[in-house]
Amino acid sequence: MSIRNTLFAAALGIVSLTAAHAEGLRPIEAKSIDLGGISGVAYYTVERDGFRVVATLAQGQTGTPFRVVSLLTPGQRLLLSTPQPAGVIEISREGDSVLVRKPGTASN
Repeated sequence: MSIRNTLFAAALGIVSLTAAHAEGLRPIEAKSIDLGGISGVAYYTVERDGFRVVATLAQGQTGTPFRVVSLLTPGQRLLLSTPQPAGVIEISREGDSVLVRKPGTASN
């Protein structure tokens, strides 16, 4: 296994995302995300213009990783989706909080 794959696998194991409720993130804290056959991690940093959300995803352990970056201001959200039935994750900013959830679940 390459060092890149090892680091990616380690990052995936940091924290798991459950579909039962929304989970809040703290700056630089990675959350695992699972979109069916595609999975990865998401984190955010606080910047002057908003919260920069970064999600790095790949298909399986051998898929080429790709990155999605979005700057969120209060009330904005980012949807990550695949054609899989359970393949949707919403990352939203509510005030000074960033939440990660499956759409349709209750927030904390």
